[in-house]
Amino acid sequence: MYPEELIAPMRAELTDVGFQEFRSSEDVENHLKNHQGTTFVVVNSVCGCAAGAARPGVRYALDKSGKKPTVLATVFAGNDSDAVSKFREKVLPYPPSSPAMALFKDGELVHFVERHHIEGRTAQMIGDHLIEVFEHFC
Repeated sequence: MYPEELIAPMRAELTDVGFQEFRSSEDVENHLKNHQGTTFVVVNSVCGCAAGAARPGVRYALDKSGKKPTVLATVFAGNDSDAVSKFREKVLPYPPSSPAMALFKDGELVHFVERHHIEGRTAQMIGDHLIEVFEHFC
């Protein structure tokens, strides 16, 4: 586990724009089993592609998109282990990936962005993709 003081600024990049943190498996399960509407979950990470592209891309999309998910949530790989494990169950058959992003509609997975869709792309490219996803599903 990473020291909380190290990752606090990385958490804040998402919580400062309205993301709630799922810190336990119960948080993930309880939300997705009963939620009507859309939930966008970001698997946050300390890696460079999370810092350079994923988090900025998410913030860009939320700033520019006309439609937004009903709920914004995040789990932190390497720290919120139980929450991340439960999230990964919910996105099967996709393999574990961090960072990653998932959009659920009425508790069902409708779109998934794996790490290999984030690596090598700019924040704006990721953001533009998310805008299209939000416009289609939200």
